[in-house]
Amino acid sequence: MKPKYYQFALPGLAGLFMLFSCTGPRETAPDSETGAPEPVRVMTLEYKNMARTEEVTAEINAFEETHLAPSLSGRIMRIHADVNDRVSAGQVLAEMDPTQLSQARVQYETMKKDLARMDTLLRYGSITQQAYDQQKSGVEVQEVLIRNLEKNTILRAPYNGLVTGRYYNEGELFSPTPNTAAGKAALFTLMQIDRLKVYIHLPEKYLPVIEPGLTAELRTDVFPEEFFEGKVYRIYPTVDPMTRTFQVEIHLTNPGKKVRPGMFARASLKLGESRTLVAPAIAVLQQAGTNERYIFIHDRGKAKKITVQLGRRFDDQLEIISSELKGGEQLIVSGQKRLEDQTPVEIIQE
Repeated sequence: MKPKYYQFALPGLAGLFMLFSCTGPRETAPDSETGAPEPVRVMTLEYKNMARTEEVTAEINAFEETHLAPSLSGRIMRIHADVNDRVSAGQVLAEMDPTQLSQARVQYETMKKDLARMDTLLRYGSITQQAYDQQKSGVEVQEVLIRNLEKNTILRAPYNGLVTGRYYNEGELFSPTPNTAAGKAALFTLMQIDRLKVYIHLPEKYLPVIEPGLTAELRTDVFPEEFFEGKVYRIYPTVDPMTRTFQVEIHLTNPGKKVRPGMFARASLKLGESRTLVAPAIAVLQQAGTNERYIFIHDRGKAKKITVQLGRRFDDQLEIISSELKGGEQLIVSGQKRLEDQTPVEIIQE
C-alpha cells in the first residue's frame, strides 16, 4: 500500500506549489505598518497669561425697596397710584381720613392763643414761670403731633420709583398688621429699578484679589445675547464657614429697565491673570463613546497620543491639563484625525 500512497501525495503537493506561485507577492501594508509618514502641521504648545474669569449665579435686587404705610390706623380716603405706575419723589400716593389732623390743628391754635395770653400775665407776675413753661411745652408737643399726623394723612413717594404692590382700596380701614411677603404692613410697595443691587458669592480663594470698582458682566436667561455691565461696590468681610464663600455687592445701572429684580442671572468677573497651557479647540479630539479628550504631539517622527483634561475656554482656545505636558511640545493641529498613537508623521510647512 505504501507505493500507492506516495503516488497520489506527490501530485497533490505539486498542485499546491503551483497555486501559491500564481498568487504573486503579498499586498502592500498600510502606511502605518510600512513607515510611510502621515503629513501633519504643528505648533508649539505655550503657557500664556490668560484672564482668570469666574462665573457665578447672581441674585438681582431693586436698588431701593420700601413698604409704605401710615404710622397709625385710619380710613383711606383717596388712592392716587397703582401697580406699575412710575412715581416721582414727593408725589402723593394716598390720602387718609384727615379728621384727627383737623382736630389737632384746632387744638394747636387754641393752645397758641392761651400761650400768648399767659405771656402777658407772666410779665405782670400774675402766673408763675412754671405754669408758663408747661403751656409752652404743650404747644411744642402739639406741633410735633401735627407734623406726624400730616405724614400719616398724606402718603408721599420718598424717591423716584416704580409701584410694585398696592394692598388696599379707597374707603378701607388701614391697619398696621403685616400684609406683605416681607412680613411688613404696607399700603404700597415702591422699588427703584433704574439701578440695581446684585449679590453674588465667590470662593474664599478670591478674597485677596477682588476689590471695589472691578467690572462685572451680567447675563440673564431672558436676554441671553445681551451683557449688562456693573461694578463691584461692597465686599463683605466674612466667609461663610459652611460654603467657604463670601458675599459681594455689585451696582448695576439699568436705564432701559430690562433687568428686573428676581430674574435668574449669572455674573462674570475677571479676577486677574493666570499662566495657562492652551491649545486650539480644533486640536483637541474626543474618544468616541466617552468623555475622554486627547491630543497628539510630534515626538521623534511619530504621533504621541496624550490624554488631557479640559479647563476654561478662551474663545477658540481651550485650557488643557496633563502631567505629561510641560510646554514647548509640538502640538499637531492639522491631520490629527487620521492618526493613532505612534503613527509615523512628517511635518509639512504652510
